[in-house]
Amino acid sequence: MRFLYTLFTLFIYISAQAQQQAAIIPMPAGFVAGKGLFTLNNKVTIGYTDEQLKAVAHYFQYELLRQKGITIQQKNGSANILLVLKPTKKKSDPNAYQVSIKPDQVIISGNHPKGIFYGAISLLQLALTGKSNQLPVAEISDAPAYGWRGFMLDESRHFFGKEKVKSILNWMAFYKLNTFHWHLTDEPAWRLEIKKYPKLALIGGIGDYLNPDLPAQFYTQADIKEIIAYAAERYIEVIPEIDMPGHATAANKAYPEYSGGGSAGHPEFTFNPGLEKTYTYLTNILKETNILFPSGIIHLGGDEVSFGNEKWNTNPDILKLRQQENLQDNAAVEHYFIKRMADSLYQLHAKAIFWDEMADTDLPKDKTIMFWWRQEKPQQLQTALRKGYNTVLCPRLPLYFDFVQDSTHQYGRKWNKLYNPIQQVYAFDAYSYARNDQEKSLILGIQANLWTETVDHDRRLDFLLFPRIAALAEAAWVPQEKKDFKTFSTNLTGHLALYSKAGLYYYDPSKTLLHPEIPVKQKKPLNYKD
Repeated sequence: MRFLYTLFTLFIYISAQAQQQAAIIPMPAGFVAGKGLFTLNNKVTIGYTDEQLKAVAHYFQYELLRQKGITIQQKNGSANILLVLKPTKKKSDPNAYQVSIKPDQVIISGNHPKGIFYGAISLLQLALTGKSNQLPVAEISDAPAYGWRGFMLDESRHFFGKEKVKSILNWMAFYKLNTFHWHLTDEPAWRLEIKKYPKLALIGGIGDYLNPDLPAQFYTQADIKEIIAYAAERYIEVIPEIDMPGHATAANKAYPEYSGGGSAGHPEFTFNPGLEKTYTYLTNILKETNILFPSGIIHLGGDEVSFGNEKWNTNPDILKLRQQENLQDNAAVEHYFIKRMADSLYQLHAKAIFWDEMADTDLPKDKTIMFWWRQEKPQQLQTALRKGYNTVLCPRLPLYFDFVQDSTHQYGRKWNKLYNPIQQVYAFDAYSYARNDQEKSLILGIQANLWTETVDHDRRLDFLLFPRIAALAEAAWVPQEKKDFKTFSTNLTGHLALYSKAGLYYYDPSKTLLHPEIPVKQKKPLNYKD
């Protein structure tokens, strides 16, 4: 009995050590601790077996230099840290990786540079969260639960600029998130330079959600190219959103001849579906956008059109269109518009994304992705999946990061007094919404969205994003049955220290007064119910 007790105690100790040593977020699928340590210092070298891995090696070198001051050098042949590209196997996951840490060498392997990059990130996290430059001997194997692991930033309502976007991309890479959805056009401002229509940025870029008189702020096409390249180095795909036919106020300020009118609360809110020139105009915009963003995917919005399509009831162009095309109501006009604009995008050999309202529109399943955002309308998700659309889940509860994260927080959104604490972000299970294996195969993954009505500066952005971005990473990577919030919370402690070191104004759920919530100006209460 004493022997069994000793064996049991040893098992618990080893398990606890493995948990402690694997301070990696998202938590790897497999982590087996060994004996010994690998010392990381300026004498360490890094090498690779394939030229495709040179950029991964350089990324790891640079981050060690930037964050720890360690200057490891590249070396041909046998190096202390070796990146190994294995032959691709049938149906192998390009995101998968293995890390073997031994006292004299670390080998990071995978069948795709992307997976090896994620392995390097795991090694980097061990280096940064440890108390010394010694890494525990271990065998790590890992692969994500979902292919789409996204984050959306709204820069129409408030503009943050290149350096902040790059910082966000850095943290996304650190947490193995791979899709940056960039909301660049909406009511307050248009943030993307279009050469054919320069007034979109020069006039449409004036102002933001709180101050309509701010000088124009937007991204030039050179800025876009720079950010796309920066994201690509981190295996992040950037997907722009050009919202239509609603949320078009800023564009209509620049080119009012394409406006379909609006309502008292949302003036000049829509493009005009009744004018043939509107389709030419928007197609020209999509042509430039599609060249700027090599992802071959553009989000076309399609949401909340009823907020400001009042004038469609009296606009002669739209009434004529309804008669010609036998369109019964404004919803039918909207669907007609969406089908035409989607077809314009398909002709550019690109895919279209829409918010879940457009699940009611019959669009090609192989070229269209739906985003389910209205958690109070599960039937829209069911419609999208039943029709066979690939779908990303980003419901307001719990994946809108502009919602407050604590009951004491006042500045931000709530839904019927509900909000989005880190525990609920962590626990989100996209696959639980699938009714069968076919629907499960259509769920691409999950995404958190950060709308910026209440986010008027960088510190406010940080406060809402960190540490929930870490919980998002685990929700998107770790299979539901392997989640452990207690272990995550323990591992998060080391990451909070990294936030402090980086100068982020983050929220610490365990110490609510560490960084108090920052007041922001608000136009109206943000306790949404519908």
